[in-house]
Amino acid sequence: MGERAFGIISFIIACGYVYVASLTELSFISDPVGPKQFPYILGFFWGLSSLLIIFQPEFKPKWPSFYKFLEIIIVTIVLIAYAYALPVVGFVISTLIATFILAWRLGVEMFKALIFGFAVSFTIYFLFHSILGLSLARGVFGF
Repeated sequence: MGERAFGIISFIIACGYVYVASLTELSFISDPVGPKQFPYILGFFWGLSSLLIIFQPEFKPKWPSFYKFLEIIIVTIVLIAYAYALPVVGFVISTLIATFILAWRLGVEMFKALIFGFAVSFTIYFLFHSILGLSLARGVFGF
């Protein structure tokens, strides 16, 4: 019964999401797709997934072990800390630390996780800042 209740609540929220997306005002300069299409697509699949949970619930779900549940909490804390550290520390350093911790918690050896963190943070910084010219959070070191 709990899964069906979750599905019903999720379906109501998805309908509300689509309704709020329909209230988005279009500017006179807009591309052919427009700003409403992505929320509509997202709301459609969200509602469809909710209906699937309502009409085909899994009656004996397999819950993760306590250790895996603790891992989920750690990952959530890392992502929240990343969001708060981003404007203070900057994109490169906060992304390096977050990807290092996440890769390490997913089972990668510490040294390889550190190399992965360097590669991801500097590659994304180079692509977004240098090539695309997008502004990323600057920290105490200016990058």
